Amino acid sequence: MTYTILGRCAKTGRVGIGIATFSITVGRYAHSSKSNAGVTVSQANANENNNAIALRLLAQGMGAAAVLQTLKDNDTYHSYRQIGVIDRTGAVAAYTGANVRGWAGEVSGPNFISTGNGLRGQHVVEAIAKGFLAEPDADLEHRLLLALEYGRDAGGQGNATTHRTERSAALQVSSHHIHPDIDLRVDLHDKAVDELRRVWGIYKQYETYYAERGRNPRSAMGQEAFIASMKAAE
Repeated sequence: MTYTILGRCAKTGRVGIGIATFSITVGRYAHSSKSNAGVTVSQANANENNNAIALRLLAQGMGAAAVLQTLKDNDTYHSYRQIGVIDRTGAVAAYTGANVRGWAGEVSGPNFISTGNGLRGQHVVEAIAKGFLAEPDADLEHRLLLALEYGRDAGGQGNATTHRTERSAALQVSSHHIHPDIDLRVDLHDKAVDELRRVWGIYKQYETYYAERGRNPRSAMGQEAFIASMKAAE
């Protein structure tokens, strides 16, 4: 039971993933974006090697459709998996295997893939896509979170009669650095999507401060002074 949004910002080229599930530690599957390459996911009965292989191929310039086909060709059990790939140009390729359990499928378009399994129906992935497209000029990380929130509000995980809450969630965004710009995760929380939004809101206040500490450590403000400055600004 997982729902996911893969996205690329057409203006900046930034790529990222938002993911939520009833399972725990879903963030281990969200380390799947790379600057100047693309973003990918392997879920349902996930093959944990897929993300590393896909990112290596994307970084070499292989397109989304060719990467997806390579992953399938390399995996005897690909029919048990859901795979999504977006390359550096915004081209997308998505796959849901015939043996994935529960309602499973995807909605995709230029620069995004909305995908999930064990969901309450097609309307959930449609809502995720709607959320991602709702504010096209916003920062990518906000759009990814909005997509997860739309999916949650549309019913999220479960079946026609039962809802399963999100117990873990993760957000990763990459731009031009060798490391992600944003890499956040929530585990063992009964409202993980809400908590991910809260954590992101706090992190955004620290984002520039942490970057400056790395660039200019001799002149960087101490953390207690920084927290005090935030309180004073409020």
